[in-house]
Amino acid sequence: MYDLDRPRPLNDDQVKIFKTKISDYFLDSQKNIIVAQQDKKIVGVASIIYLQRLNRVKTEMYIPELIVTEKLRCSGIGKRLMQYCMELAKKKNCYRIRLESGNSRKESHKFYKSIGFEQSAQFFSKYV
Repeated sequence: MYDLDRPRPLNDDQVKIFKTKISDYFLDSQKNIIVAQQDKKIVGVASIIYLQRLNRVKTEMYIPELIVTEKLRCSGIGKRLMQYCMELAKKKNCYRIRLESGNSRKESHKFYKSIGFEQSAQFFSKYV
């Protein structure tokens, strides 16, 4: 997660919180974590959340994180993770896969377009 500038725990209390979040994620049937390994080391991760939408019969697959360690980007790991996610979405009968990518991540945008994704919305947020 740190490869994408995600926040690091600042103290032991935050470490416990993050560990609990990861454990809870694994126990939730509406969530999955897909891991790519190389030489017994984790080199990529995709997290998945299945969302029920009020205006759809089928489920939406949402991918909040797709992370490949920086030194192995452009090696095919991200593509294989996404291919697995796409196969899973078909098996789960999802109507679409949605993800977000920061405005500054131009290379990521090219990657997503190269595997068939299109920009279809704007994303708005407000920190509170």
